[in-house]
Amino acid sequence: MQLRSPFMQQLQQNMRMRGYSLRTEKTYLYWVRDYIRFHNRQHPMNLSSDHVVQFLSYLSNSRDVAINTQKSALNALAFLYNQFLNQPLGDMGFHYAKRQRKIPIVISQQEVQAILKQMSQRDRIIFSLLYGSGLRITECLRLRIKDLEFDHSSIIVHDGKGGKDRKTILSPLLHNSLKELIQDATKLQAQDNQRGIGPSLPHMLGKKYPNAYRQPAWMFIFPSTTICQHPVTGKVCRHHLHDSVPRKALKKAVAEAGLNTKKINCHTFRHSFATELLRAGRDIRTVQELLGHSDVSTTQIYTHVLGQHFAGTNSPLDNLVL
Repeated sequence: MQLRSPFMQQLQQNMRMRGYSLRTEKTYLYWVRDYIRFHNRQHPMNLSSDHVVQFLSYLSNSRDVAINTQKSALNALAFLYNQFLNQPLGDMGFHYAKRQRKIPIVISQQEVQAILKQMSQRDRIIFSLLYGSGLRITECLRLRIKDLEFDHSSIIVHDGKGGKDRKTILSPLLHNSLKELIQDATKLQAQDNQRGIGPSLPHMLGKKYPNAYRQPAWMFIFPSTTICQHPVTGKVCRHHLHDSVPRKALKKAVAEAGLNTKKINCHTFRHSFATELLRAGRDIRTVQELLGHSDVSTTQIYTHVLGQHFAGTNSPLDNLVL
């Protein structure tokens, strides 16, 4: 991201020093810039918590943004004042409007199978991981060879939502297909290495270990078909596949499977993963850990998909002989 303002450049450098992800960095810079423009380009140091509340109210009332979008903006401004400027906002007395709980859209095993049949081998594996391991699409595409534990049929997810690491299950049905992808990825890495390039590396790892890009462990399982310039180091490298690629493949597959009556996206497969585990009677705490939810109440929404308050709870009527 090109930043002309020295202030915004300093803000960006501060986030990189703290190890914030590029996605978070981009989001925070967007909202801070929007906040400054809203207040007629006044310097944030000359503004107060009242001005933050005015901006959040504007987002809610004039732009009609979702509550999660408001929270994203507030997180950006909280970092700006509490961490970067060292001017704590304190209690602003701002309250979000209550939002109604929405039941996630899920798809059946038959519908998952119908969609997967319409996909290429690579895309089929991607969505099989979303459905079989409960991954988010970005978590799936960022997987590196070292993250797969075939002996334990598990996947290690690094730096997931909220910067958390977790371990989730890996279906043995995917072992052979993933090993074939790994072979292709390592061949591509060897070709890149001959040109002095390799996979993009997290944070400052490439500086600490200059030859890490030559190690197969760091290669992406789903590498991009093109090379690019690293947004932080500026070094030419190969990133993972962009999420727009599987999204387009999904849209095409859903249409070909004749399932356009439902709003199906990448996250639908993660929703369906959780629902199927609960339907099979798995403990909700286990499902919470596999999904990486901080609060079990977030996981409990899936029990409503089943039409039951708790997974495995039957109606008393089921015990009667009518």
